[in-house]
Amino acid sequence: MIKERELENLTKTIMEIYGWDFRDYAISSLRRRIQRLLDLKKIPSVDDLVEMIKADEWIKQELLDQITVNTTEMFREPEAWVKLRRKVLPELQKKTEKISIWHAGCSSGEEVFSMAILLKELGYYESSEIHAADIDQTIINSALEGQYAMSKMELNTKNYYAAEGQEELLKYYVKKGNNATMDRSLLENVQFEIFDLVKDEPRSKYHLVLCRNVLIYFNQNLQTQVLQKLYDSLFPGGYLCIGTKESLMWVEASHRFKTIDQSNKIYQKPL
Repeated sequence: MIKERELENLTKTIMEIYGWDFRDYAISSLRRRIQRLLDLKKIPSVDDLVEMIKADEWIKQELLDQITVNTTEMFREPEAWVKLRRKVLPELQKKTEKISIWHAGCSSGEEVFSMAILLKELGYYESSEIHAADIDQTIINSALEGQYAMSKMELNTKNYYAAEGQEELLKYYVKKGNNATMDRSLLENVQFEIFDLVKDEPRSKYHLVLCRNVLIYFNQNLQTQVLQKLYDSLFPGGYLCIGTKESLMWVEASHRFKTIDQSNKIYQKPL
């Protein structure tokens, strides 16, 4: 098993050379992901990995791909999307001329396309703006391409119907070989940016922030810091949506939020 000392040395080296701060990532998750990288690249030890990082750049993208979590799907945890469709977005539409939405940790874009589709079906797309952010330019480029394996579209379609989709999901993509290419019009009101939740500060205020299945990979200290940033990024009365397996229970900033839907982990910043 990878020792804590080895992880400390590795995260320190990564911080010094690349500027990425993984020191407060959950140890068990970080250990598992680093071990996967060692096995995948047949690197004998963490110390060898550290020396490779110091020596040259070839390992940089592989390292980021393994440590950051990019496993996602469209309309993931559909009940939360039902709540957004029925309650959250209609309420925001009544209160503001333009709904500002932030996907903090947008990964390869499935959630961004899901939100765009939802806004289209509600008739809110033209009066909304979506900001999508991730630490990794490569994964943002993937989101911009909007191209996903057809093998994943069965699950995406199932989620879409469970999220009360009003059309057929295939209306929003074109099949090209083994891939589905999403309709480019879905990105007309979307802006992508590089953003590091650990060290960057929010650049705007939003009515709805989605940071789903990201916090689970942080330790309690980092969860507290990030949640404070998310709180600060919201307009009063704005909503925060996190993953259903995540919790605010043990985080200091939790008392600042009003619980709207505990099972679907939707919270509101008080007015």
